[in-house]
Amino acid sequence: MRIRRYRWPDLDAVWSLHQIGLAQVGVVPGDGVYYDDDFPRITEVYLAAGGDFLVGEVAPAGIVAMGGLRRIDGHTAEMCRLRVHPDHQRRGYGTRMTEALEERARSLGYSTLRGDTTLRQVAALTLYRKSGWRELRREARGDNVVIYIEKQLSAVVSPLFPR
Repeated sequence: MRIRRYRWPDLDAVWSLHQIGLAQVGVVPGDGVYYDDDFPRITEVYLAAGGDFLVGEVAPAGIVAMGGLRRIDGHTAEMCRLRVHPDHQRRGYGTRMTEALEERARSLGYSTLRGDTTLRQVAALTLYRKSGWRELRREARGDNVVIYIEKQLSAVVSPLFPR
């Protein structure tokens, strides 16, 4: 899998991947967890606001993984929109995308990453636990339990993707 920065022509592919990923775990519009208003504004919400958005490509399938970094404050970013297409799961792509996002966060100067997932997203929970994230709290939202997580990042590394 080749990881690169999001470009505007990727919008349809990342939108589709988002919908497929959430449908796979039963997260749907109106459930108190699902939102998608950032997708038409990825450049504004992520790239131009101190964060980033990465995609993972595999030939000939195209974009099969994605993830974003959204600035919270000068020291903290939210890792969000981590998705791997169901046909490409269990190949290490989620781990590789998580590692790339963590490296990118370090290069942007962040020392803490935060995120959330649901109890329904078992693969995500497993990935986060293996990657050293810790649970902060849980919150019931409709039929879902949202788990808020955090990871402290180590030393800054050189940029993976220049600004």
